[in-house]
Amino acid sequence: MLKSLRDFLSTLTPPSDAREPRTPHELQLATAVLLVEVMCADASLTDEERAHVLQTLRRRFALTDEEGSRLLEVAQVKARGAHDLHAFTSALNQQLAMEDKLTVVESMWQVAYADGHLAAHEQHILWRVADLLHVPHGAYIHAKMRARDGFSASMSTLEVPERPPAIRSPEVP
Repeated sequence: MLKSLRDFLSTLTPPSDAREPRTPHELQLATAVLLVEVMCADASLTDEERAHVLQTLRRRFALTDEEGSRLLEVAQVKARGAHDLHAFTSALNQQLAMEDKLTVVESMWQVAYADGHLAAHEQHILWRVADLLHVPHGAYIHAKMRARDGFSASMSTLEVPERPPAIRSPEVP
């Protein structure tokens, strides 16, 4: 009986190989939504994060300023209406090689670091997305370190005040 039910159900659903390929627009939107999720993850939405998302979208997909802004607007609407991230990550899983998935994860880390503060919720979203994209943990950590190092390098141009010399306690006989 279970076999007949399974056979019946298999006739109703197409085989997994029969999925239609995604259009470039769907892949762009899926990537943009993931970046928006990180951008909106912490308590404050900063101009730095938004600018970084726009810059990433324009550079990655060779978009004009207007196209990038429009993609960001659509992604924000989609992100607000999304129940989970699976629809977006599955679109990327179907079409992207691991190297491209790592680029997406690293771009997400860069957005998280853009405001100078890494929130716990941002880290959670990144961990979840990396898991959904089947990114190995070591590669996930390397993407985080590259993004952090890039952020640190950009911050090193800022002037940091010197620390006062340490006060030594008198030696006790």
